[in-house]
Amino acid sequence: MCGPYPRRRRYYQIREFQMASSADELESEDPDDELELDDPEPPTHSEDLPKRLYDINEADADSKAVNLEELTIKEEDAWWNQVPLNNLDLSSNTLTHISPKIENLQSLTVLTLHDNALVELPPEIGKLEKLMRLNVSHNKLSQLPREMYSLPELRHLNISYNEFDELNPDISDLHMLEFLDGGHNNIQSLPGGIGFLVRLTALLLPNNHIKELPPDLVNMRSLQKIDLMHNDLTSLPEDMGLLRKLECLYLQHNDILELPEFEGNEALSELHASNNFIKIIPKAMCSNLPHLKILDLRDNKITELPDELCLLRNLNRLDVSNNTVSVLPVTLSSLAHLISLQVEGNPIKTIRRDILQCGTTRILKTLHDRAMAKAKEEGGGIDDASTSAGISVTRLRGGQMDDGDIPGNFPDRYKLRHTRTLAVNLEELTSVPDQVFQIARDEGVHVVDFARNQLSTLPNGLQHMKDLVTELVLSNNVIGYVPQFISQFTRISFLNLSNNLLNDLPTEFGVLNTLRELNIANNRFPCIPNCVYELQGLEILIASENHIKMLNVSGLQNMRRLSTLDLRNNDIETVPPILGNLTNITHLELVGNPFRQPRHQILMKGTDAIMSYLRDRIPT
Repeated sequence: MCGPYPRRRRYYQIREFQMASSADELESEDPDDELELDDPEPPTHSEDLPKRLYDINEADADSKAVNLEELTIKEEDAWWNQVPLNNLDLSSNTLTHISPKIENLQSLTVLTLHDNALVELPPEIGKLEKLMRLNVSHNKLSQLPREMYSLPELRHLNISYNEFDELNPDISDLHMLEFLDGGHNNIQSLPGGIGFLVRLTALLLPNNHIKELPPDLVNMRSLQKIDLMHNDLTSLPEDMGLLRKLECLYLQHNDILELPEFEGNEALSELHASNNFIKIIPKAMCSNLPHLKILDLRDNKITELPDELCLLRNLNRLDVSNNTVSVLPVTLSSLAHLISLQVEGNPIKTIRRDILQCGTTRILKTLHDRAMAKAKEEGGGIDDASTSAGISVTRLRGGQMDDGDIPGNFPDRYKLRHTRTLAVNLEELTSVPDQVFQIARDEGVHVVDFARNQLSTLPNGLQHMKDLVTELVLSNNVIGYVPQFISQFTRISFLNLSNNLLNDLPTEFGVLNTLRELNIANNRFPCIPNCVYELQGLEILIASENHIKMLNVSGLQNMRRLSTLDLRNNDIETVPPILGNLTNITHLELVGNPFRQPRHQILMKGTDAIMSYLRDRIPT
């Protein structure tokens, strides 16, 4: 078969090039995409770049003079089969300037200049109209050329670890910007008009000296992550609720006096506000954050924890260490997903010191026992001790009332309709009547939570909701098998089966293409079931605390969207080096396994270090 050779992707990398002595040091990201210069001039100073670099898109005389016989042997190297350079990496050198000739590289989409000694950038960078990513972190910059703010395609800008005193108001002209990291500078304030960055999903400004946030910050409706730790903030905008997509908010080490009610921030899953001067946890805040998983308020001035904290039904971690709290509300015991409760450094008098030292499980058990005792004293009995969102917990033990009937007011239809959640926790249920799920279906419920009960399998009645359920939580039960009908849940995106007795999943499980997060931690799996590798949409897999012995890298390669893989505390004996090639995995946890390599020190450095270590050990 005859035809033209494929055009080659161009990537040019010169890192620590002052050490280079040959073209072998000019590497590409992939060996197949390597671009070598013919007889490059060895640089005499670290701030000089090879002269050929800025004209690399032009064919040189030797390339044009090549004869027909040579082309027949290796036609793909012919100058007419090359494509323009689009990725230039000059990081980790000691460059003090970039030549204005950078404008010749019109096809650049990625320019990486971090870890140099740059004090300014040439205005000609503004002519790189295709540039999408610019990283100039860890330099000595105090401003960017005005021309740069007209880049029409720039989406990712990293100016962290420099010497900026302010952000230029013209930054609002970068209409396509999605990521901005300005951390570790000396920025005093944010410019008005920053709210025009309506596509921004991440705003990272830690370790600056920002005292106040501009009112139009809340116009950045796409924001998912805000990092403002280690600044000088005293308050937050009252209308933070307009940031409806916000998921993570970092406010540690500021001077904040009070928290807003966060009305409208239903997507918020992490709120970190330690080391401030907060005195009160707003009661309304607790009802406005149904998906909050982490609440960190350690080292503040809090004197009281409101009973309404029990409304944070998805809370995993609550840290109120080093405050002045004297009483823990018994309602905390109804938080079925709370696995970490940190209260040390408080003058708590109502719970014995030895119980506090035993940790979260013992503290919650003590609070639960007191809640039951209080309910008995008030005449309600154990059956009326608690209320879960959408269900007044009249007796469901054994799946029915003592007389075999379901009361007319059970479940509470109004609450089901309002919260779209069916949740019954800590009730030692062994089964659930089908009628409960039928009512939940009629009210449009899409979140089902039966964590911390005694279910041995999935209730059959769940099948009534197969077209509605998006989140299913069955953690902390005694489930030994998952029935095949799980494959009928066509909208499910989150499934938590942690802390059960599972050692396998049904083959049909692999058809759940909408599943984004799967938690099977703390079960009895000897390996990751093959059906899991068929989950093409899975992004997060938590399989820690099992008995997994090996890593199936070929299976993991099929999961193109997988970004988080947690395999802590298993029985993995070897880590295949080719795992390092799975660049889609950005968060990898392997601590607590018996393998010898990578060493613990490498594991502690994080995912990038682990993956780099593994790639370096792939046989050539």
